[in-house]
Amino acid sequence: MAEVIPAAEALERALTLLRAGEIVAIPTETVYGLAGDATDGRAVARIFEAKGRPRFNPLIAHVADMAMAERIGVFDSLSRQLAARFWPGPLTLVLPLQPDSGIHPLVTAGLDTIALRMPRGFGHDVIARLGRPLAAPSANSSGRISGTTAHAVEADLGRVIPLVVDGGPTPVGLESTIVKVQDGSLALLRPGGIAVDDIEAAAGVKVSRGASGVQAPGMLASHYAPSAGLRLNADAVRPGEALLAFGPRLAEGWQAAAPVRNLSPAGDLREAAANLFGFLRELDQSGAAVIAVEPIPMEGLGEAINDRLARAAAPRDNQLPQA
Repeated sequence: MAEVIPAAEALERALTLLRAGEIVAIPTETVYGLAGDATDGRAVARIFEAKGRPRFNPLIAHVADMAMAERIGVFDSLSRQLAARFWPGPLTLVLPLQPDSGIHPLVTAGLDTIALRMPRGFGHDVIARLGRPLAAPSANSSGRISGTTAHAVEADLGRVIPLVVDGGPTPVGLESTIVKVQDGSLALLRPGGIAVDDIEAAAGVKVSRGASGVQAPGMLASHYAPSAGLRLNADAVRPGEALLAFGPRLAEGWQAAAPVRNLSPAGDLREAAANLFGFLRELDQSGAAVIAVEPIPMEGLGEAINDRLARAAAPRDNQLPQA
């Protein structure tokens, strides 16, 4: 069972776990977050695994200050204006991703945008000490109500995470408002802890509603669409195909594939999840017209990997990140 430690006493324990690639439930002003190092693919995979029946939707990267935020996202005058007014606080900004951000592609689901938020309190303190951003979706099992107390989080996830930091009831009790900033315009992706009227007043810009694609967490239809076609559950490689492999035994004809990437030679689904988006991107950039994908077991994180591959294999519109 998870340790439950008051926030005033939990900082060092939380840092030890986060530095080791573990995940920790932490209080924020919105709801409790299930936090892991956003630069560590294994930690991010643990987040999806712990939540259960996951889909690899983009996550919010939480930062301690503007210097950290600017290393990750590309800010313009409008996004800086909103950050100055509402950070730290329950506003998430979706911005272009910096080329050398260090954010693991599992956080962005392979997209070229990043969702950023700056929390208050314990969340801020642990990120500042860690020196790296935290990915932290709501600390609840998939389909459950977001946790706003440590007791609720421990009752839900206590068997699958090592630590719940007890910061008392969250003051906002509602997830952050998510706004995409692009070319001087604002689009509402999710209503939340900051009223849209307040955002419009601060920005001097109207916030558009009804954005195509993602409008709120859990509604993502698809994410990363490679230029190459994907051929799923392949047991042999055809001429000219690249190969996305899994496990120690490779598909027939793998020697002729150009190139090959193995999600996990050991058949470790957590390792496979961490490598998924990066390897898809590498194979897509190889110039192969088709990527043959070996079968992935439909168990644990394999369900999410297969879900993501099925979405990547289908035609779709460009999508926006969720958190």
